[in-house]
Amino acid sequence: MNKYTIEQRVQIIKIYYQNNESVRETFRALREFYGRNNRPAESTIRGLVNKFESSGTVTDTKVPVRQRNARSEANIAAVNESVRENSNLSIPRRSQELGISQTSTWRILRKDLGLHPYKIPLTQELKPNDHSLRRRFADWASEQLEVDANLGKKIIFSDEAHFWLNGFVNKQNCRIWSESNPQKIQQLPMHPEKLTVWCGLWSGGIIGPFFFKNDAGSTVTVNGIHDIWFQQDGATCHTAHETINLLKEKFGESIISRKGPVNWPPGSCDLTPLDFFLWGYVKSLCYANKPQTINALQDNIERVIAEIQPDLCERVIENWVQRIHAMKRSRGGHLNDVIFHT
Repeated sequence: MNKYTIEQRVQIIKIYYQNNESVRETFRALREFYGRNNRPAESTIRGLVNKFESSGTVTDTKVPVRQRNARSEANIAAVNESVRENSNLSIPRRSQELGISQTSTWRILRKDLGLHPYKIPLTQELKPNDHSLRRRFADWASEQLEVDANLGKKIIFSDEAHFWLNGFVNKQNCRIWSESNPQKIQQLPMHPEKLTVWCGLWSGGIIGPFFFKNDAGSTVTVNGIHDIWFQQDGATCHTAHETINLLKEKFGESIISRKGPVNWPPGSCDLTPLDFFLWGYVKSLCYANKPQTINALQDNIERVIAEIQPDLCERVIENWVQRIHAMKRSRGGHLNDVIFHT
């Protein structure tokens, strides 16, 4: 009905009464004005006539708008004040305190106030002295990058991680729907099998993986790479005199490590490409087919790492350079605004 103007509707009513109130004859007469295919259908004519005879008008009736009681200005102001006082309060708790339904509270937060829920990211704690050590490393790296813009591409970043065969079950995400409690439990081994994996990451790709099953010792040999730096975190086994001396035989003074020629700052997982990229990326894929044996898990890890292309590693290193600049701006604080997307 909306496609016909008021003048056209009046014309249709006139033609209807001129043709002895016959819908069929009105339909035929309208061909002269609208053509064969564009004239109103008989049901449209009949509906228009019924509207006119029942209400005395051919205009559309306005649909009454339901008054917003829950999302009133007073409730919006109350929710806004509640958020200003405590932005961490959950919707159920806020709804209960304000006496507004959870649905209305959510709509006020999202649609009226334009707010969004954000999760607090978990990161490693920084001790009071860590900020100055991180800032000092960022200053050193920035100076080196000014001399050699390819510094990031010449660093082998190293780290190890544990891969548990059974993984960890989040009980909050495990539900069994039933009419009664099935009283089921999940049995887990007291000491589940795991793999300890070491990798090196640089702009040329991934070195490894090397596996230390049940923390057994192993030897890692890296050949064919020259004019390169080696980085490791401050784990005690990394900073032992024997370890540092062995690294100096291979890399000279080009070592970034606690107790090394260039000190690696503590609490700096956000600066280690293996922490902010590799381990999370590998774990998101290697458990996809739910490996049942330690050998199957190892095969998955090797497959996922083998599929990582050098260009992805180059992008990781470029992100590391961005993180160095961001750390310098934050004066050694946490990096909240640097995210790497694969």
